[in-house]
Formats: sequence, structure tokens, C-alpha cells
Amino acid sequence: MIRIGITGQEGFVGKHLYNTLGLFPDEFIRVEFQRDFFGNDNELDNFVSQCDVIVHLAAMNRHESQEVIYETNVNLVHKLIASLERTNSKPHVLLSSSTQEERDNLYGKSKKEGRELVANWAKKNQAIYTGLVIPNVFGPFGKPFYNSVVATFCHQVSHNETPKIDVDGDLKLIYVGELVQEFISQVRSKTNLSRLEIQHTSEKKVSEILALVQHYKSEYQDKGIIPIVASTFELNLFNTYRCYMDIANHFPVKLTQHTDDRGSFVEIIRLDVGGQVSFSTTKPNITRGNHFHTRKIERFAVIKGKAQIQLRKIGTKEVLNFELNGDEPAYVDMPIWYTHNIKNVGNDTLYTNFWINEFFNPNDADTYFEEV
Repeated sequence: MIRIGITGQEGFVGKHLYNTLGLFPDEFIRVEFQRDFFGNDNELDNFVSQCDVIVHLAAMNRHESQEVIYETNVNLVHKLIASLERTNSKPHVLLSSSTQEERDNLYGKSKKEGRELVANWAKKNQAIYTGLVIPNVFGPFGKPFYNSVVATFCHQVSHNETPKIDVDGDLKLIYVGELVQEFISQVRSKTNLSRLEIQHTSEKKVSEILALVQHYKSEYQDKGIIPIVASTFELNLFNTYRCYMDIANHFPVKLTQHTDDRGSFVEIIRLDVGGQVSFSTTKPNITRGNHFHTRKIERFAVIKGKAQIQLRKIGTKEVLNFELNGDEPAYVDMPIWYTHNIKNVGNDTLYTNFWINEFFNPNDADTYFEEV
């Protein structure tokens, strides 16, 4: 078992890495980190001494003062190194730097200096060290106006605000899930490199990203249509966008029911993309699900009976409850990294229609069980 601690555990990349490591309980033990450890030598030393691997992500990205950013980031590295030396610890340290290293700004300078400081410590102590130079990162749960322009666009568009493009430049991007897999790969291989440049997985103009996000708003959020996702990048961007919507108030979405003397007809889903459709019957008081996905797009539509659908974002306690009734057919979509279930809360058999965007593959199910 590998004991891994993540400074910046509560940050954008830190949360994704922490949650993904939790998918491998037989391989990794997560050592808890709290932000105030950097202000308490005893707490920091206790954390450091427990770790086989430390991923140093803690940093300041934005501030009105570039000097504050520089001083904060370099000081955090100094504090980590001091703790390593006090405890005589030699874990495998991975540090996240940025492609802004080569730019003329204090943020990039702070990241480069931090990477080199840890490299010197590792060389002196014959420790394994991986200094990762990372391009622009995007994905669900990033902080708008702070982590990336993608987070800002997704937040603004999904909340009916009007984004502004200051410079329509080319962005070299990596999805946070892809970056997390890079971290895990380096941990497993015990990569010892003071500078490892992580390659971007897509390159888009700012205006292209905004156009896609606006398309998801008009097609998916406003009309309920699952749009074409023509590439892995577009799937990742679409899943990112879905997580910025006001999920608690958007769902359940009522479906139009056409009724005449023959019965009724209800259109469940319009697809610009393929996938798999199925249905289930569920007996009273029975619950299905209690699992989450990291990439799949999924829709539950109740067509007969009474159901409660519950969602909870992994790593949080808030549970979203949705009541659905087949007398007024409706659907709820499952955002990625939200564990979900459906329970028959009526007296009769519950009939539910399920759609998911890819065929079930038992060797790559992307289904992780966790109680809501």
C-alpha cells in the first residue's frame, strides 16, 4: 500500500486527484491534509512523516498583487522542504509547475523556483522527485474567474450571463482527469525527473471553446438534447459544462405527454449521439444504483410509478432529492462524480427508462459503488 498525501487537497486538481485515488483502495492510502498545516510545524511534520508520496499542489494562482503570489508560492515550498528536513523524511515528491514558467510573470517564476528548490532537496537527499510542468487544466468543479477560462465560461453561460473574450488566443489544454492519470502513472513508475513536461491533449481557440459551451446551453440545458460529442475533448467539455448548471433547480425536467383515447405517448430523449437504452421495473421500497461515473452521460426517466432520485457529489455531504411521478413523466440526468440512486417510493411497480451514452463494457464499466 502506498500512503499518499496531497498539499492543496481541497483545490481543483487536488480534489480530483484525492477522489480518483479513492477508486484504488487496495493500492493507495490517502493521508489527510488541511490547509492550515502550513501554519503549524507540528501538524505539517506529522503529515509529512506519514507519507510515502507527497503531491505538492498547494499554490496561489491569482491575486491583485503579483508579489503576493510569488512570495506565497515560494514560501510554501520552503515550508515543505523544512518539514522534510526536520523529520528526515524522503518520500517521493511530485510537484506541479506550469507552462507559464517561461513567461515573464511572477507566477511562472514562483513555480519554476519552487520546482528547482525541491529538485535540489531531492538531489541532496537522494530522494525520488518528479517536477511536472503542466499546461492549462480544465474540468468539473474548477473555480470560475480563478482556475481557468473554461470554468468561467461554463459558469457564466449556464447561469445566463454574458462572457467576454479579451484575447482570442490558442489554449493548450489538458482535462483534469487526464492530468490525474498522469500523476498516478508517475507515482506507480517512481519517475525521477526534475522537469517532466506534460503534453496537452487538445488545442482550441478561446472563441471555439465559448461556441461549444453556448451550444451545450442551447441544445442540452434549454432543450434537453444530448449533443454530438465528436472527440474526447468535446465529451470532457460537455461533462464539465453539465457540472456548472444549477442541478438542484434544473431537475427534474418534465416531459411532454400526448394523451388521447388510445393512451399516451411521451418522447424520452433526443440524441445527436448514440448509446444504449434500457428500462427497469422496481418493486416498492427497493433502491437501485448507489454508484457514480467519471465519464458517462446518463438519463433516468420515470414513466410509471413514483420514484425518489438522489444525487450527492463525491466528497460532499449535501444530498439532492428529486421526486418523480409517472403521471407527469420527467427525467433527471446524472452528472459525473455524483453518486446516485433511484428508489420506488410508491405502492405499485416503478417503470424507469435509462439511457447512457456508451455500451456497457464489463472490463471498463466506469461504475463505482458508493452510498448516496
